[in-house]
Amino acid sequence: MQEAIDLLERLVAFDTTSSESNLALIEFVEDYLAGYGVESERVMSPCGQKANLIARIGPDAPGGVMLSGHTDVVPVTGQPWSSDPFTLRDDGDGRLYGRGTCDMKGFIACALAMVPVWSRAALEQPIYFGFSYDEEIGCVGAPDLIRRFHTHYSTTAHVIVGEPTGMQPVVAQKGATNLRTTVTGCEAHSSQVNQGTSAIHVAARLVTFIEDTMAALIDEGRLDDAFNVPHTSLHVGKIKGGTAINIMARECQFEWEIRHLPTDTFDDIFARFEAYCQTLITQLRAAGKQLSIDTQALNTTVPGLADHDNDQVLRLASAHLPKACCQHAVAYATEAGQFQQVGLQAIILGPGSIAQAHQPDEYIDKSELEACVAFMHRMGRALETPYRDM
Repeated sequence: MQEAIDLLERLVAFDTTSSESNLALIEFVEDYLAGYGVESERVMSPCGQKANLIARIGPDAPGGVMLSGHTDVVPVTGQPWSSDPFTLRDDGDGRLYGRGTCDMKGFIACALAMVPVWSRAALEQPIYFGFSYDEEIGCVGAPDLIRRFHTHYSTTAHVIVGEPTGMQPVVAQKGATNLRTTVTGCEAHSSQVNQGTSAIHVAARLVTFIEDTMAALIDEGRLDDAFNVPHTSLHVGKIKGGTAINIMARECQFEWEIRHLPTDTFDDIFARFEAYCQTLITQLRAAGKQLSIDTQALNTTVPGLADHDNDQVLRLASAHLPKACCQHAVAYATEAGQFQQVGLQAIILGPGSIAQAHQPDEYIDKSELEACVAFMHRMGRALETPYRDM
């Protein structure tokens, strides 16, 4: 337990905000693993300033488990922290404060704390680490890590993504795509509205259509009560446009998201929006108006995690968790669906509460770290038996 806290202190001290490099943290982990005879491999980012890391403890054999976590954290700028966010602070009452303590360096620290034990154990199945970059800006780094892992390491390992779940298994998540739509009309004096096309007015109709689309999905019965928001959600978070109150706006831009149920698809939902855009363009151009609408994805669509083909990883995890544990679904996005896309069984399970993620004075309870380490101890002992297809 203390080893996990000490490692968390070291990990938190690295400012791995997504806008920064994570290479110093990766080098620290590489050196730590090498000290126990564990080899690791970097999977570099295209820019060369960031890296994923893959490591294996135990034999090159079928089965085993991949413990997956992202190394980046969200910014602290503008947040009212009570202490340095990159210095672990123990409040003396069971909480450890610092950026990334629960999201998700706490899980990584627990995994690394087990290396001295696992490197000496008689493992018959391997334990893999997969530490990624840029999860917080759209799960950007994981696809390269997953491709490398699936083609060169294992097609049978089960994956535990250690996002904060209070050590309760999460079996489903929504997919997510962030988008930016730019509407371009034609400027004119506001007293001569018949001469121009207000991009703001058109954008307003699009924003209303986005909300109406969400209502339509509900009316169609596309629901999953496992989620606390039981439907695909569409939301506009930012909008800007115009230059003066008496000028018809030439441009208006808004940013929005689609968080779709695993049973829905981004392509289907976005096609509704695109069709409506084309309808507006056709109508207004027929009336002699100038209009264009362009939408760009701000991230690669993060796939949802569906609650199927996960029976073996669930048994592996549930057998070593308290009997009172139950399965959940979450609306936030993780890398778990990306692992599932290549045929690897995956769940989300880690210490801490998602309510603390991204907050000022982010913290994790020591009891959560203790529960995670105990789980990993028990799971590791189970991997001292040969692999069999459960």
